[in-house]
Amino acid sequence: MATAQKSRSKQAKAITLKGSTEIVTDFFKFATNANVYPTDDFHMVKKYGQVVLVTQDLGLERYIDTVLTQVREWLTSGSITQLVIAIVARESKVTLERWVFDIKLTLPPGPTEEDPNPAPVPPKPESEIQAEIRGVIKQIISSNTFLPTLNEPTYFTVLAYTNDNPGTASTPGGDPAAEANPAPALWLDSDPLLIEQGKSQQVRLKSFDTKIHKIEAMVSYRHG
Repeated sequence: MATAQKSRSKQAKAITLKGSTEIVTDFFKFATNANVYPTDDFHMVKKYGQVVLVTQDLGLERYIDTVLTQVREWLTSGSITQLVIAIVARESKVTLERWVFDIKLTLPPGPTEEDPNPAPVPPKPESEIQAEIRGVIKQIISSNTFLPTLNEPTYFTVLAYTNDNPGTASTPGGDPAAEANPAPALWLDSDPLLIEQGKSQQVRLKSFDTKIHKIEAMVSYRHG
């Protein structure tokens, strides 16, 4: 009986801000990998109970990891509100796809004069969070069933929106169109890389919620 009670207590443990940040950062790593380069450049790994693609290009892997180091800091501080992955035509510089991930931070209520001992937020099982993430990843992987086929060379750019600079997109320094992506040293103000009005279709994807971070996903794509 004591063992069963201890097991239930462990399962009900609430996820911390640090734990939530790691879950979301890990998700962004696989979301960035998905559908940004030809599948020949990737190898398959099992994650979230399914097969996902991860880049084999060491330069690209280093680039993504460096980008996510900054994203992790923003997630911890609560300053990031949106992450965007823009797929851009290499020659024309026209944005073809724009993957948008809205980020909402909800911290547990702290004590106040009116309520010095607020009730804790009910914990959410990590298995439930992983199932929600799996649903989002499945949609990203299967997006080729509704997105137009890309018949030209492309590159991707990561854009971030933060509370420190609301309404302005920031992107890692360096040339995103370069064949070998350098590790970004700093983030610079950027064009939001919007798709031309009247030529954009939007598809809202599933969301997931750790009880601290809620991620809502959407993709817009160019047509016509």
